[in-house]
Amino acid sequence: HIRIEKRGDVAARLISRQWRISDARGQVSDVEGEGVVGEQPLIQPGGAYDYVSGCPLPTAEGSMVGSYAMEMGDGSHMLVAIPHFPLVAPATAS
Repeated sequence: HIRIEKRGDVAARLISRQWRISDARGQVSDVEGEGVVGEQPLIQPGGAYDYVSGCPLPTAEGSMVGSYAMEMGDGSHMLVAIPHFPLVAPATAS
């Protein structure tokens, strides 16, 4: 579950994303594309956008780092860095 909150006084549209996904064996995959989950949401000042997504991961653990490219309501562009975070597969019942 991902939640993007817009602070400040200008709306922003999420136009693309870039992810670097690493698994526990050190294999790395780069993923780039327009928007997220098929959308390019416009987030108003003080507003938020929530979505649920996943990624293929051949091991039970890994990590991701990435960025969102945003187009601001005033016509400027901003690259929002997403810090490195761990990925852990949910526990499954036996």
